[in-house]
Amino acid sequence: MSQPLPAESTGRMPRQIPYIIANEGCERFSFYGMRNILTPFLISTLLLFLPESERTGEAKHVFHTFVIGVYFFPLLGGWLADRFFGKYNTVFWLSLVYCAGHACLAIFEDNVKGFYLGLGLIALGSGGIKPLVASFVGDQFDQTNKGKAKLVFDAFYWIINFGSFFASLLMPLFLKNYGPAVAFGIPGVMMFIATIVLWSGRRKYVHVPPAAASPHSFTRVARSALLAQQPGQGRPGLTIALVGVVGAIVSLAMSPQWGFVISACTALVLLLAFGGWGTSMQLERARGLHPDEAVDGARAVLRILIVFALVTPFWSLFDQKASTWVVQANSMITTFNVFGNEFTLLPAQMQALNPLLVMILIPFNNLVLFPMLERMGFMPTALRRMTAGIAFSALSWLVIGTIQVSMDAGTPTSMAWQILPYALLTMGEVLVSATGLEFAYSQAPASMKGTIMALWSLAVTVGNLWVLVVNAAVKNEAVLGTIASSGVGVIAFQMYFFAAFALLAAIAFGLYAKRYKMVDYYRSTEGAPAPSPAKV
Repeated sequence: MSQPLPAESTGRMPRQIPYIIANEGCERFSFYGMRNILTPFLISTLLLFLPESERTGEAKHVFHTFVIGVYFFPLLGGWLADRFFGKYNTVFWLSLVYCAGHACLAIFEDNVKGFYLGLGLIALGSGGIKPLVASFVGDQFDQTNKGKAKLVFDAFYWIINFGSFFASLLMPLFLKNYGPAVAFGIPGVMMFIATIVLWSGRRKYVHVPPAAASPHSFTRVARSALLAQQPGQGRPGLTIALVGVVGAIVSLAMSPQWGFVISACTALVLLLAFGGWGTSMQLERARGLHPDEAVDGARAVLRILIVFALVTPFWSLFDQKASTWVVQANSMITTFNVFGNEFTLLPAQMQALNPLLVMILIPFNNLVLFPMLERMGFMPTALRRMTAGIAFSALSWLVIGTIQVSMDAGTPTSMAWQILPYALLTMGEVLVSATGLEFAYSQAPASMKGTIMALWSLAVTVGNLWVLVVNAAVKNEAVLGTIASSGVGVIAFQMYFFAAFALLAAIAFGLYAKRYKMVDYYRSTEGAPAPSPAKV
């Protein structure tokens, strides 16, 4: 793979960036503050009406269902911003919904329905703004200063983890010492501050207006391609797409057995997968019916969707650090001895290690690792970094599974043993997630910025869907029998399964990355996109 073409960048850093960065830091403290105490709270308080043997499984189900919602609603937020209200207005109003959700968590600490309502509002608010804040950052740059965008995207991701670190460290203590009303109330206050900060910079932002309904939108191009007939040829792409529709209907019909969340998400995946596959088979038939740039833009979106699909196994591993890994830590020795001094960490506090390592690894990679690789003649391009990141996540789960096997054998195990898998998973996160933000924005046509960022978030939904599917599968007697014959416990078996899942994804991602051609869709100084292809 050849090096991307160098880009000129002489413009100054946009002065409005600090408002967006500060907003993101407060919002991330808010989100991770509640998210990282959710599983312990569910097990210890809200789900006490369940038999003790069922609480852990139900807590993991609630947690990953919530995460699915958080990363599903970006589709709605991206659509509203791109077509009607613009990014700033959509973010501002959904932030108020977000604040209302936090209020529900604090008020309904002992009411299951009220608490779940709060989770739903947070999923809507947080999910709705999720693709827009990152793409709103990208809107502040043009061709004169786009070279500084990588620095800002890294700073953006760094501040996310700055907020997450203190939230992960402090909120478990507030939950233990002051109760859930205070522990969930503080993130609500931080979200309100984040909203005020965003509002304060409203006159300084570059506001890219929403795109008017276009006869040449991605969905219209796809429809034309699927329905177009050519003399003497069938419509195999349409057949493939209809298979996806039938599969989606069957999936929805399975709601009583699978549950609505699994059924609905599976239906969406089938529609996107088979619809995208069928469209790509017949996309050239849309030429003449739509301008070449619209057809080329649709092709770009379909290529991006393949990249996103191959990233989903990473998210199925990453998000379980707040559920499966916390449950494992509950059975570990939580007292540490450092230079003769003993101290105790709560299991949920171990998650603070992840954002702390992110804040260290981002500057280390940019200042030390990547320059060193370049001097050795190896260019750490975006897709290469993401390939390595998925592989690192697989390795982390191989280690955490081995730790679980040791614990299942009765070996007393310190929580300090989780440091290594946290370090490996965090390296994977930096290489996949921080890179993915920049990749998704740069590869999206101008009219699809918000929607493409929403689809990037949808990859997280699908990743958590895999977790629900696997957790549901291990309740099957035949599956349990197979696991029993393997010689390892159920939890360890699942950990090794996810490690293998991610390793296969890394191999597939690397093979696809070799064929992917990067494009440049940053807006020009006049506001129009200026695509320029470059190989990775």
